[in-house]
Amino acid sequence: MIGQQAVAADVPEVPCDPDEGAWVREWASPWQIRLRALGVITENSGYVDAVPGSGLSYSNTVTPELDISYFFTDNVAAELILGTTYANITGQGSISGLRNIGKVWLLPPTLTLQYHFTDFGAFKPYVGAGVNYTVFYNQDAGGADALKVKNTFGTALQVGFDYMVDQHWGVNFDVKKLFLKADFDVTVAGAKLTGKAELDPWLIGAGVTYRF
Repeated sequence: MIGQQAVAADVPEVPCDPDEGAWVREWASPWQIRLRALGVITENSGYVDAVPGSGLSYSNTVTPELDISYFFTDNVAAELILGTTYANITGQGSISGLRNIGKVWLLPPTLTLQYHFTDFGAFKPYVGAGVNYTVFYNQDAGGADALKVKNTFGTALQVGFDYMVDQHWGVNFDVKKLFLKADFDVTVAGAKLTGKAELDPWLIGAGVTYRF
């Protein structure tokens, strides 16, 4: 009898929420990854200094995104968002004659601190805020002679949710707003000019979640 009691004591009880189903229990690991299809929708704003009435617009894209999350508690997590895409830059207003000014690729790693709500069963909404550093690379001038968009810091806001279909797998929907305004140098017809590209993109993503 004493031996049976000792064996029983060695088996930990696993907490279970009957509202969420028998599969729900404490997470075995604080790590989580997501893979999303991401729509990048930019705001068409910006200008060339010393050129009155100048404006800029940018192409929208769809790209894959990987993010890695670490949960400090059930409610608080940090998420690193990784992905890359490109933007075609087009002149507007008084510089519309330039048409395609150039094309740049962006690598905008973003780190957010999130709060996850845990009172809704398998439905797990969250909000977040963080910082972004965007690297511009593979820059090609189009209608301009030369183009250099400068790397810059920005901020980010985030809202989304996971719907967990079992202990490990779920589906995810996520919306982020990046506040991204980059300075640039451009040369047109031999004249060297400066300006600001105000992309401020919305990042709208959907994909799958895996919790280790």
